[in-house]
This record gives sequence, C-alpha cells and structure tokens, in this order.
Amino acid sequence: MTLNGHTHSVNSVSISTDGTHIVSGSSDESVRVWDASTGRQLTTLNGHTKPVISVAFSTDGTRVVSGLRDKSVRVWVASMGTELATLNGHTSCVNSVAFSRDSAFIVSGSSDQSVRIWDVSTGAALVTLNGHTGHIVSVAFSSDGARIVSGAWDKSVRIWDASTGRQLATLNGHTKRVNSVAFSTDGTRIVSGSSDQSVRVWAAVVAGESTVPNEDTAPVDSYDADCHHYDWMSTPENWIVSSPHGKRLMWVPPDFVLHPSCNLLVISQTRPVIIDFTHCRIGTEWAKSHTPLTQ
Repeated sequence: MTLNGHTHSVNSVSISTDGTHIVSGSSDESVRVWDASTGRQLTTLNGHTKPVISVAFSTDGTRVVSGLRDKSVRVWVASMGTELATLNGHTSCVNSVAFSRDSAFIVSGSSDQSVRIWDVSTGAALVTLNGHTGHIVSVAFSSDGARIVSGAWDKSVRIWDASTGRQLATLNGHTKRVNSVAFSTDGTRIVSGSSDQSVRVWAAVVAGESTVPNEDTAPVDSYDADCHHYDWMSTPENWIVSSPHGKRLMWVPPDFVLHPSCNLLVISQTRPVIIDFTHCRIGTEWAKSHTPLTQ
C-alpha cells in the first residue's frame, strides 16, 4: 500500500498507538492523517508556513504535534485538522517532537541546541534543557514520563529529569553525530543511531551510576575504550570470579539470586562505578578473600 498526496519530501511519520491511523509531515508544509488499513487520506492539517520536520500522535490518537523549520511547535486535533496551539520559544528549527505517555506534556528538540518541555493544556514552556553543543535531532520520553533522552550532532546522547530539567547522564561513545534515540518500553535501556554507522544500546541509569552499552544487543566494538570487560562465573562459595582466570571480583550472599554465569561485568578505568552494597554482607565472609579458591 502506498499513501500518495504529499507534493514534497516526507520528513516524518508516526502511527497511532492503536494502529488505526498514520500521520505524516512534509516539506510541502502540510501534515496529513491517513487510515492505516485502507490508505485513505482523512485529514490535512494546513497552516504551516515552513517545512514540517517532525510529527507524533498523542497516546490516545486524538492529537498530533508537529515541529517546524519556522521554529514553532504546533498541536492539532487529529480528526478535524483544527490547530489547538502554537508553542513558541525555540530560536531555530524544531527537529523532533514527542508526547509523554499521558499526553499531558510535549518535548521538543531544536537546532538551537535546547530541549524544551511544554504543558499541553496551557501551552506554557515548563523547562528548558541546556547542555548539548550541536543540533538536537531526536528526543523521546520514557514510558513513565520521568525522563527524557536526546540525541544531537555533538555526538552525545543525554538523559534528563523531565520534572526538573536536571541532566542525569551523558552517554559518550559515538564518533559522529547522533541521529536518533529511543527508550525501551520498560525504561531500562536506550538505543541510539549515529552517522558513525553504529547502533548502540545503553543502560538507562540514574545520576551517579555508570552508563555502558548492553552487550547483548550492541556490537563489542561499540564499547568505550576506557572499560575493562570480564566474563564471569560464580563459585559454590558465592564468589563472582573472572573467567577463565578465576580472579575474585566480589562476594554475594547466598540468598541473593545471581543471573546466569558468563554475563558481562564492565568496570570503567576513568569514570566512577557505583555498586549498591545494600544486599551485601561485611564480616567474616570477607576473610575468604585471603584464602585460595577450593578447586
């Protein structure tokens, strides 16, 4: 099925959560809503005066947000094509827009190197997130709405607190501009795509925790060079040891369930690594570190 109607490049598309509708934004300065099953054009959202760079549906599919080259963000009634609000504040092209899962907020990323969070009901700009040093071309909310991820041409991926605007982490590793970012549904991982021809998967950790790619889905050569990588296994005494050398790394209490052996433990040489010792025990068990392992 091919949906025809635009008269210039289509820059962005999105599908409604229930899969029934598609929205598209084009350099022909229009946004169009389509029936996903038949391909029939349902509505044209007119009123843009510059190319439309990014579009997205609200979770319930009733509204559409568009980001424009004219520096504005616009909110529309999807079924009628009625413009609800124009959100002004960015000083350069708006490259990426998204709704929060509850559809109460919109996040936008711009070539002005800022990310902005907007209140949908009032149109007010709530928070401006500064820190990137290049065009921001991709933004997304976590599913719980608590965090935002942004990707930019400064080669970095950044995680932000959506309520305060505080930067929680900077994920460095890409060697060229970052073009696209997204959260996993459970909010534990972030995926990024770059002009360096790599896709990277990161642990979406909170401030203070180390942030490294997930080895299960990212290529090995995408890891930062300042990290040591250990295959590990557990002993009957509940020591975690490196494999195959048997070097002790840490001891875990017997009532703490370990994941299967031979996963990856990554320890940075240059960046802080924080380990939660809430479930660890300090006492006589540590004395075992001074005795040879029983073969």
